[in-house]
Amino acid sequence: MRPLTDIRGIGPATAERLLAAGIPDAEALHALGAEAAYERLLASGDRPHFIAFYALVMALQGRPWNDCKGAEKAALRVRFDALCARATPGPEMEKGRLPMEAALDALGLRRG
Repeated sequence: MRPLTDIRGIGPATAERLLAAGIPDAEALHALGAEAAYERLLASGDRPHFIAFYALVMALQGRPWNDCKGAEKAALRVRFDALCARATPGPEMEKGRLPMEAALDALGLRRG
């Protein structure tokens, strides 16, 4: 079994969070895939963060995090928003949104 940090783009801090979410090694992370792994991170208390999500997607594809651009990035945002909407609301989230996002929505400052 290879450590999580064997995956390019997974550093010690991310590996620690993945371990805390019950993902023990690189093989388990690859088997789960980015979305299921990110759902586990959210369930374990991680706050939703779009860059963290698409960086995980890129890492599992063997690509640098900043390789995500344009239409691909927009499509990942849709997947991320759907993932957050499915997440069980906790103290940091209100119906899949951070409190700041809910406030921006209320002011009409975010795209729908």
